[in-house]
Amino acid sequence: MDASLNYLLHLADDALVLGQRNAEWCGHGPVIEEDIAMANISLDLIGQARLLYQLVAQRMGQGTTEDSLAYFRDAHEFRNHTLLELPHAGPQVGHALSERDYATTLVRHFLYSAFSLLRWDSLCNSQDADLAAIAAKSVKELRYHLRHARGWLVRLGDGTEISHARMQAALDHLMPFTQEFWTASADEQAALASGLIPCVAADWQSDWDQLVDDALLESTLQRPSAIGHVSQGKSCVHSEHLSYLLADMQSLARAHPGATW
Repeated sequence: MDASLNYLLHLADDALVLGQRNAEWCGHGPVIEEDIAMANISLDLIGQARLLYQLVAQRMGQGTTEDSLAYFRDAHEFRNHTLLELPHAGPQVGHALSERDYATTLVRHFLYSAFSLLRWDSLCNSQDADLAAIAAKSVKELRYHLRHARGWLVRLGDGTEISHARMQAALDHLMPFTQEFWTASADEQAALASGLIPCVAADWQSDWDQLVDDALLESTLQRPSAIGHVSQGKSCVHSEHLSYLLADMQSLARAHPGATW
């Protein structure tokens, strides 16, 4: 497949996988307003994914549709960052009855939203008019996503002793996965050469660092080391968690292919 289409799939897969993962909180949020907010954020992400899948399907032709790209590819064909497929069960969950740790969800929401806002802002300058238009719409949504995530990061990080400890544990758990943001894949390099993207992610790493450091200072959280194994989800090498997420998401479409409602 053309490298530019692979990069568009990377963007779409990021949005879809995190949208699906965060939607798991629907009906389980800690308070009703937060339940609704997270559901709406998930819908924003899935909306971004749809626009990108539609663009890829149009360019691929041969009967490809947004549904075939979302529901009929296997885990080894997805190009999302590994951070986004991880379950909500963070280090504080242990043997608790619930498998959901909201601290893990919120910290991931913050780390990725800061990255995604900078990425979409960059893509507004893409030489590809269709991608630039999607970016212009998405960057408005990501400004809210980051504001929402940062607000909760500060509120809980600088909250009670328990909330602070849970947020710090989630941050320690997730920060190493952000190394993947800055490792340029072959698809990114090809997209840069073609003019699809104006720069690679590493070019705005210092801006991301500043966003993260400012928020952590206000939230009284300590930035942990990110040194360790570098995940490779955007190069189609995933954790075991993605296949389970896709099984839940794709089961209905695969059980009834071609169904309409």
